[in-house]
Amino acid sequence: MFSQGQLLFALFFVIAFVALMIFSYRKDSKNHKVHYKGSIKILIAFVLTIGILFLIKFFTQKP
Repeated sequence: MFSQGQLLFALFFVIAFVALMIFSYRKDSKNHKVHYKGSIKILIAFVLTIGILFLIKFFTQKP
């Protein structure tokens, strides 16, 4: 299905991408603590809103 070269490229790409993401996160972690202090509350509110919408759809749908 995939050639050996394509598989090696995909493996290298995934390893390099994950390494760069970890490096970038560690570099910016100080800024995240200052500028995005209450962002977890927004994330929780967003997930709860989506969950409530799915529950409303589930209970109001006719079988």
